[in-house]
Amino acid sequence: MNDKTRKYLAILALGVSGASIYLLPFIKYVFYDQQIEAMGITNAQSGFLLTMYAMGNIFLYIPGGILADKLSPKRCLLFSLLSTTVLTIVYGFTLSYKTALVIWFLLSITTVLVFWSALLKAVRIIGSEKEQGTMFGIYYAVNGITGAIFNAIALWSTRLTSNAQGAMFNVTMIYAVATTLAAVLVFLFLKKDSDVKVETSENEKFQFKDVAHLLKNPYVWIFSLVVFCGYSLFSSTSYFTPYLTDVVGVSPISSGIYSIIRNYLFMLLAPISGYIADRGFKSTSKWLIITLSILVVLFIGVLVIPSGANATMISIYTLLPGAFGLASYSIVFSLIGETKIPAKVTGTVIGLASVIGYSPDLFMSTMFGSWLDKLGKNGYTYIFLYLAATCVVGIVCAYLIRRHSVNINGLGENNKQTNTVINN
Repeated sequence: MNDKTRKYLAILALGVSGASIYLLPFIKYVFYDQQIEAMGITNAQSGFLLTMYAMGNIFLYIPGGILADKLSPKRCLLFSLLSTTVLTIVYGFTLSYKTALVIWFLLSITTVLVFWSALLKAVRIIGSEKEQGTMFGIYYAVNGITGAIFNAIALWSTRLTSNAQGAMFNVTMIYAVATTLAAVLVFLFLKKDSDVKVETSENEKFQFKDVAHLLKNPYVWIFSLVVFCGYSLFSSTSYFTPYLTDVVGVSPISSGIYSIIRNYLFMLLAPISGYIADRGFKSTSKWLIITLSILVVLFIGVLVIPSGANATMISIYTLLPGAFGLASYSIVFSLIGETKIPAKVTGTVIGLASVIGYSPDLFMSTMFGSWLDKLGKNGYTYIFLYLAATCVVGIVCAYLIRRHSVNINGLGENNKQTNTVINN
């Protein structure tokens, strides 16, 4: 097997892993009513499961990033996938709320502590610096397709029984098969650390003193803000679903179809976005500035749509923020290459960035929900203005990283020219 084939098979394995391991923690996104009925719990209790998970995640991103730099990514992924399989099976056999609370907390350990940073570090070191956008794009495309396939199979399995508990058991067993399959793919196709030429000398190996240097590096925090903006935009496009039903008057079924297009079909745009960044602009930051600028216009555009506009045209229009939101989010982690932060601390940087980047899970849904509860349909005005402002912050941060990258590259070229003159 040649290196190119192995590289793409490794990305395939990582994409399947990233999708399958998060099926159980976010099961309510697809099987909301089924889970509540099977467990006999309230909406509030269902929401608290995800709160338990998010709270655990926030505390584990940074230590997880440090561990990812100290341990083998392949071993981290295998441990995470197989331990998640065990938790999934236990949940399927019990369907107890008290047990589920423990499981959802443990899921923050198996899906974040040594998984998340190790996963993204593996994506980074598989491709060259010029391939980062493409590699992350392919990863997210495989991720989206895998999630859609396994959820479709799980949804089909619920029809095999009329019993709510039986239906949830079928779903969880399919999820367990998914994480087991991902572990097999990682075992077969992901290289061992000894085969990856990243850490070649003692000076290039991770040391704990590197953390202090990272905390003082402003571009670590700027990169973290880019992740925050990208994730905020990507996750918030889901609010177009109630917007279409509440404001535009589209039926829930039609709105659901548009939601599936935004959440799953548009994942296929991820490698295209990465390709444009790598080959078209030869810079993730350049392409990110453009996509975020387009999003500013699109979010403002929603607010000035005439009240009598055709519902179908408005529905199609709402797909555009979803497309460019995914195009932006799918490449934010490839931006780390332009920060010029050493690959040896990639895991730690991703851990730090994830604390800030995924913090919207702690407050944004509550904030948006509060606006809608208090202001009704007018709450969407605040939501879309907030998202437009988030785009502006992302543009500024991407520009700062772009300028930093150009300056570093310029110094490198000047040093090469100086050395050439001296040698001659």
